[in-house]
Amino acid sequence: MGVQSLKSGGAAGILAASLAASGITPAMAATPEDTLVYGTSLAQVISLDPHQGQEVTSLEIMANLYDRLVASDAAGNLTPQLAESWEITEDGITFHLKDAVFNNTGNPVTAEDVVWSIRRVLKLNQAPAAKLGSTGYTAENIDSLTEALDDRTFRIALTGEVAADFLLYRLSEVAASVVERAEVMEHEADGDMGNGWLRTHAAGSGPFDLQRWAPNDIVIMNADEDNWSGAPILKRVVMRHVPESQAERLMLERGDIDIAGALSPKDIAYFSDKDGVDVRGISTGGFYALAMNVTQEPYSNPKVREAIFHAIDYDGIEQAIMGPYGKKRLLPVPMAYEGALPDPDWDYNPEKARALLAEAGYPDGFTTNIKVIAQTPRVELSTAIQAGLADIGIDASITQGSGADIVPDHRARNFELLVPQTGAYMPNPMGAMEQFSNNPDNSPEANNAGNFVWRSGWDIPELTELTARTMKENDPEKRVAMYGEMQQAFIDAVPAILPMFERFLPLAISTDVKGYEGHPQQVTRLDKVSKSE
Repeated sequence: MGVQSLKSGGAAGILAASLAASGITPAMAATPEDTLVYGTSLAQVISLDPHQGQEVTSLEIMANLYDRLVASDAAGNLTPQLAESWEITEDGITFHLKDAVFNNTGNPVTAEDVVWSIRRVLKLNQAPAAKLGSTGYTAENIDSLTEALDDRTFRIALTGEVAADFLLYRLSEVAASVVERAEVMEHEADGDMGNGWLRTHAAGSGPFDLQRWAPNDIVIMNADEDNWSGAPILKRVVMRHVPESQAERLMLERGDIDIAGALSPKDIAYFSDKDGVDVRGISTGGFYALAMNVTQEPYSNPKVREAIFHAIDYDGIEQAIMGPYGKKRLLPVPMAYEGALPDPDWDYNPEKARALLAEAGYPDGFTTNIKVIAQTPRVELSTAIQAGLADIGIDASITQGSGADIVPDHRARNFELLVPQTGAYMPNPMGAMEQFSNNPDNSPEANNAGNFVWRSGWDIPELTELTARTMKENDPEKRVAMYGEMQQAFIDAVPAILPMFERFLPLAISTDVKGYEGHPQQVTRLDKVSKSE
């Protein structure tokens, strides 16, 4: 979408038409006083079923449509949400639901809704199932491990595969959102547990309700004025698909959007000293990574993988491309986290990379392809990787696409190289690293598409076992030592998923916006956000 089309009313006209259909008549060059308009890339949004979608922007949307038993604040502290309180015993956790909690339909949220939702995650067997699957819960055993003791009390038994506090963090993720069983099952088709309908609708108790989603275009969420936790301050939130940085910068300057979330480093810098705009960088605990499919030659060869490590000019890319989006980090644990090890010696060294390729039997290099979602800064990062590979004799083409194009290919192992991004589900090394270190069944028959490592076909039984032992450990001091072991085992295995840059989310926000507190796990709630008149 070019700047010229915006001036001629292209994207702005689409928004005006969409809002008019909602009863809103905004003036051009100023967003409505009762509406937050967020410009970003919606390329990754392929489903708004919380038990299916797990890409970053999807999480931001669903965090406002649904509630979980518990939540986490920006500092990583667990806080009650639907649950008033909980008790941890040796063999389980019992949750007591708050009184007078209602879904957006007006029906009460019950412990049976909670039970059904947790079971649905696993039985639907979409990508978020891996969130609980890695802790010992399966579609086969979840019925026996969850129960409603009464309308307000839910109990989940521990499997022995996860410490209780780690499970609580799992239950604070969007994947553990509580959906209204009766509403969803009214729309079940062919045994899909309502998935076909819930992909584009909402059935939760969150502060907003979904009015409209047009893929790669717009998302409109209306405030639930009678929400059990109190009415949101603003009437609605609009998320607009504006993947081009120059267009997004212009729109923020004109007042057509309130928040810009897909700006290039150059355009972020442009706003750094501008009155009326606040620039923020939100740490995510995640990474921009390079995934290699080791089910295909030549990536099954560790020397080829290591050669690629040395072909990437991390320092140059950080300075010229990543800027506020990322800092060089070659282990999947942010340096600020307790127990983080220093980076391994995989620095940019084209001469060493060529020698490793020759040792691997590829003295003249080879041809390959990089798949990437068309989103800043991943496209620019892919182009820089392409140039580095060319310098060591690897001829890489680039395939760009939306999330609907690239994500299914990633989950189906249908790629050679791919540039994904990750986040952390809790603010410690396990929350960041587990998706890089855990793959309990690498077989194609497992079809474990929700497992990040499985997608690359990287079989790591020893590291998986070490991750499992660490997951069970209740002693925090022992965990720190085990985090170090995990990182060293990751280095020794010559990973098929290379973290390159710790990922930050830079936002340019109009100073008219008040109360926006970005969340590291991309689950920012917007009900307390307001705007200056």
